Formats: sequence, C-alpha cells, structure tokens
Amino acid sequence: MTSWLRKKCSITLRSVLVILTASAVASYHSVEKRCASPFVSTCGECLSRGPECAWCFQKRFLDGAHVSERCDSAAQLLLKGCGEEFIENPRVKVEVNATLSSSQVAPRDISIQLRPGSEASFIVEVKQLERYPVDLYYLVDVSASMQDNLDRLKTVGVTLSHRMREHSSDFRVGFGSFVDKPVSPYIDVHPSKIINPCSDYEVHCRPAHGFIHVLPVTENMTDFKQVIQQQKISGNMDTPEGGFDAMLQAAVCQKDIGWRPEAKHLLLIMTDQPSHLALDSKLAGIVMPNDGRCHLVDNTYSQSANMEHPTVGQLAEKLLENSIYSIFAVDQMQYKWYEDLVDFLPGTYLGKLLPKASNLTNLVVDAYKKLLSDVGVEVGVEDSEAHRFWVNVTPICPNGSSIARNGRCSNVQPKQTVFFNITVGMRSCPAEGLQKGKEVLVVVKPVGFNESVTVRVQQACGCSCGEAGLCHEDPEHTICTPVPAASPVAERRVMNSCREESSGLVCSGRGACVCGACVCDESKLGTIYGRFCEKDDFSCPYDRGVVCGGHGQCVSGECLCQPGWTGENCGCPVSTESCLSADGLVCSGQGKCVCGKCVCDDPRHSGAFCEKCPTCSNSCQSHWSCVACHLSKGFGRDDEQQCNKSCTSLVAYVDDITELIRGKYCLYHSRDQCFFRFHMELATHGPQLHISRHAECMSSQRYFKTFLSVFLLTVVLGLGILAVIRLLLWNKGWSRRVKDSEQYEDNNKNSSYAPTANEKTITYRRDCLPELPMEMHVHVPKMPLNDIWP
Repeated sequence: MTSWLRKKCSITLRSVLVILTASAVASYHSVEKRCASPFVSTCGECLSRGPECAWCFQKRFLDGAHVSERCDSAAQLLLKGCGEEFIENPRVKVEVNATLSSSQVAPRDISIQLRPGSEASFIVEVKQLERYPVDLYYLVDVSASMQDNLDRLKTVGVTLSHRMREHSSDFRVGFGSFVDKPVSPYIDVHPSKIINPCSDYEVHCRPAHGFIHVLPVTENMTDFKQVIQQQKISGNMDTPEGGFDAMLQAAVCQKDIGWRPEAKHLLLIMTDQPSHLALDSKLAGIVMPNDGRCHLVDNTYSQSANMEHPTVGQLAEKLLENSIYSIFAVDQMQYKWYEDLVDFLPGTYLGKLLPKASNLTNLVVDAYKKLLSDVGVEVGVEDSEAHRFWVNVTPICPNGSSIARNGRCSNVQPKQTVFFNITVGMRSCPAEGLQKGKEVLVVVKPVGFNESVTVRVQQACGCSCGEAGLCHEDPEHTICTPVPAASPVAERRVMNSCREESSGLVCSGRGACVCGACVCDESKLGTIYGRFCEKDDFSCPYDRGVVCGGHGQCVSGECLCQPGWTGENCGCPVSTESCLSADGLVCSGQGKCVCGKCVCDDPRHSGAFCEKCPTCSNSCQSHWSCVACHLSKGFGRDDEQQCNKSCTSLVAYVDDITELIRGKYCLYHSRDQCFFRFHMELATHGPQLHISRHAECMSSQRYFKTFLSVFLLTVVLGLGILAVIRLLLWNKGWSRRVKDSEQYEDNNKNSSYAPTANEKTITYRRDCLPELPMEMHVHVPKMPLNDIWP
C-alpha cells in the first residue's frame, strides 16, 4: 500500500513538473517572440514591446551582431553575457504618501511608475461615518402642471427638516426653481405671454426662466417657509423642461448655493416631465456648447438663452466633481424615462412622487439612507491621456453588505470600511517621444464624498542611455555606448542631426535615430531610403500603374522627372511631336500641345489635332462675297490679287475641283441662273479657297421641262390617292351589305325567330284572301241621364 502511494505520488509529481515545465517553456517562447525582433533598433522601441523586455547598452556586446540582439528578456540578456549594470529594465513601482491623514478616504496620495504593457495595483479605503452634516437643496419645477406639488411643499418642508435631524448632525436647506429656456419654441414669445404665460386662463404667472437661485442653504426654517409661500407657478409650451440646465448650475455655483465642504450635498429635483437633452437646444438656434461653469447673475442663470443644455456625461462629471447626491422625485408617468437615466449619473436615487407630493418626506429620508449605504468610487484619467491607460476596480465589501452593479457595495453600515482594489495599466507611451519625467494624474473619487485619492503615474518611456540617440559612436565598432550624463542641449543636438529641418520630424517620421543617423523603417509597400528617410518608391502619383510613370524618381512624395518628361506623375512628354498634324503644324495652328495632346484655343475646334470646326466662320455662305468678287473680275491673275486683298482667305482657281480631297465643297449661285463650285481647305498655308472656272448653268427650257414633270407627277399621285380612297370606301360598304343579307337569311331559316319591338315583319302575297261572311254586332251600354247631364 505504501509502495503504491509512493509510486502514485511520484507519477503525480512528474506530471506536475511536466506541466510546469511546459508552461515555463511556452512562457519563455512567448517572451522571446515578443522581445526579439529584427525591427527593434532603439532602447525605447524595445521597452515598448512589453514589460518583460529589457535593453543591453554594454559596449562590445555581441560584437558583429545586429542591434536588435540587444533587446530580450533580462534573464536572456544575462545568459548572453550582458552585465546586470548595463541592462535597462525599468521596474513597476508603487509608493504611498502616508503623511496625509483622512477620516474617510485613505491613502490620499500615491505615486506609481509604469512602462508600456505593465500594470500596478493598490488599495483604497473608504470609511462611512455615523452622522454627517447635510445640505439639502430643493430644485423645483414651477411650471403650471406642478401647482399641487408646490402647494404641498409649503407644508411639508418643516416636517422633512425634523425627520432629517434624526439622521444628521447639522441639517440645512436651500431652494431654487426652473422652467425652461426663455426662447421660442419653448415659450410663447408674444409680449403679453412673456410677462404672463398664463394670461389665457386669467391667472397671473411669473415669467419663464432657466434657473433662479432663491434661497442659499440655511438652518433657518422660517426663512425657508416664507420663500416657499412666495413661490408662483410659470408656464411654457413644450413638454420637456430645462432641468439639466438648473442641475448643473446648482452643482457648480458652490458659493452661491452655500454648499459646505464638510457636509453631504443632496440635490432634490421635483418635476413631472422629462428634461431637454443637449442637442434639443439647436431647435431654438442655440449652438454654443455648455461650458460647465457658473453663470449666475443676480441669482439668475444668465446664459440660458445662449448655451446648449449640458450633456448627460458633462452633468455626471460636475455632480461627481462637486460631491453631490441627486434625488429625482418624479411623476409616475415619467418614472421610466428617468429610470434609464440613473445608471449614467453616479450617486443618484429615483423615487415616484405621489399626487400632491404626499410622500415627499419619506422619499427624501429613504433616498438619503440608500445613498449613504451605497459606497462606490469613480476613477478619472486626464482626458488627453485616457486612451493610453486602462483601469479596473474590484470592491471588497464588509460583512453584511453585498456587491452591487457598477462596482459598488450596498447596505454598508456606519463606521464600516470598504476596500477597493484598483489596478491601473499603461498601454503605450505618448507619441511625442521622450516623456520619462512627465506625470499623468489619475483621480479616485468616492461618490458623494468630499475627499479623493490622487495617483501620480510616472511613465518609464525613456532609457538611461537615451532614446537611441544620446550616445556616441565607438571608433572601433559601430555600436553605440551610452553617454554618462547627457544634457538637454546635447540631446537636442543629436536628435537634430536626424532631422532634415530643425522643425521637422525625426527621420521624417519613418525611421529611428541611431547614433545620430537614421535607420529607415521597412514597409510592405516598397523601400524607404535617404539620409533622413525622406525617399521611397511607392508614395508618389502613378501613371498607367507605374509610380512616376516609369519616367522619374519618387522623393518625399513627389516625382523628380527624367529629362524629356514633366508633370505631377512624369507622364507628360516635353516634345510636341505627338501634336503635329498632317500639314506639319502643331495642333493645326489652332491650339497648344499640353502633355502630348492638343488643347484647342477656340472651344469650337475639336479633333485630335483641332482640325474640326463645324460652327466656325468657314461656312459656305461666309465666302459667297469673296467668290462673287472673283467672278466679277473674270478670273484674271491681277484680279486674283486684287480680290485677295478684300477676302479673308487666299484664293486659287482650278479647272477640275474634284481632284481636291481634304476640305469642304460649296456652291455659289450667280444671277444668271448658274452656279460655281468652290472648295474650302482648313489649312493655314497656301490657298484656302479653290474656285472652279467652269460654271454650271440651267436654261429656261430645262426649267420648263422640270416644272411640267413635277406638275404631272403631282396630278397623277393625287388621282391615284383618290382612287385608292374610293376603293377602300366601296369595299367597306359592300362588306356591310353582304353581312346584313346573311343575317336576314339566317333569320328566315330559324322558325323560332320572333321580331323584337324595333323590327317589322312584312309579308307580300299574290293570292287574294277568301271571301268569308262577316257579322258585326254593336253593343251600346245604357247610361242613366244624371250621368250625362250635369
């Protein structure tokens, strides 16, 4: 039995060792793969690959090896022969400042050091006291629909004050009212309605307003009661109200409201309608975002008509920043709308307000107990740095309490302490380079508490030997050794040696500065090269699928063209040979050669060589006067020169005009019923008009024959058309008669045919009717005389 147990334990131990060894090997390969990379050329790049990676800056380390071999885990660097004192491996540090004391939140100040991919955890304690001073500020919707609730508040205020004194060491109250933004379309802007929104109901109301601070928090309940008695309702046109505007002003105007730093701040919002959201203001033409600041002038919100409603996130930030608990006492009809909102506002309680606010006292007391028993924290990182960090909060609740949603502990009793395990992780270093000494502030704020924890994060993004540049080159080797004490001036000088201009990016933003020289990045798109990595072979314009058209070199995103080529993509030849027309002119003399193609000067010209112009002045009619001049001179040599002075075109005479191929043929009709043919050529050299010397005339006899032929043809065609029409009409009538005859025969054959009321049946017979005796009897009825004579 003992042997069996020993054997079984031995097997189990071996299995555990095998699993641990396999896990360690997998972890080693994962770290080796993450740290060892041929693309790592600087200390900063190495440290940014993960918290396990370290950099060796020892002189003559692995002589002849690539610089990327200096990046590996600390253990592997030691095995490779790097001295421990030459290993750059920043550690994660957490330091707590215990000098600041606190009765509720501890510690108050923490410093941590992080590097890319690392994280640090710390504990924050939040202790709930037994009795707090309380400031309660009533923020009441005074629109006309809240009349009954406002009347109830006049009597319930004192009762609530007495109930709250049972739970608070010092209870004070304040009051403010809101309706909506005093602009159209939220209110009626008629002058009479601005002064009295309820004038249609013969009731005097106060003007609509965004927020009016009426009474600062005070312990004098007599003043509070008098203020409530003086309140009057107001009115607006739309259903939603401007509650968020009023809440933000009540939160940020601490001095005006009178919030005490040591007290719990309760903001009670009483309304029966939802609130406008941020973008609703654009309906009134208000586009200026809410700046989240206090704008009370004479206790009235002065920017109500100028600034948008705050966003939900902005309102949540200001409530948390000013340690305010929110209590929504809303009508039952609007409960669902506010229920969806509560999760976005930390430290918020939602309660249903019964008719005439009959349950207001119990609602506020229950809300106060619930808010104090729920303990949670909100963690905020600087807005500009938030994307580079992540935060995780795990509550450790005391006995009798439970973990609620959103990382809170509920049902926490007075004098109990809640612990929060907070982990802050760093994803990457800032983009601007060396930031080793820069701090990033992280604030841990318990909800509703006036104390917080400040966490100062030191970013280990630099190296003691500098960011691969604070070093000098060994004359015997090409490996850099660290400069013991590099001044900012020396650092700037070395980095500037890797910039094409003093204000430019290091290595054009596409490489790393190693010992004062640029080591260009590798890209899948092509090759990056040049002293400052300013050149490449892929980021320039393409022509026919080839960078720089294959006629230039890509430098800094621009093509440097070879001789004989120009253009953005080196696709335009300098030579005008491709623009020469058949006559040897560039674009037929009607345009310019641009990028190897003709661009016509006159938009009426077209064609590959601007040789076409259907609408130009070279129409036939435009040359009739010139042709008439030459005809009147008789085609003499001297007359030709004389007419050429008055014509815009050069003229030549020809015997056979049909031999001319290019150009356009035209006719000119003379007064003697003859016409001459002439030819227009679009070329600018030589004659442009060629006039035939031979006229083509038509005699009067020929005209008569032509007229007679046309006349006879017209008459024949007319008669033929009439004959066809008559034939068609006759055929149509004949077919109708045949159809009627066939119908008649069918009717006679059918013995059961009976004529209708519209038909007559006539029978003709030749035989005489037989003579038959006929008797007629006439019967005259007898009538009394009184029926005949009146």
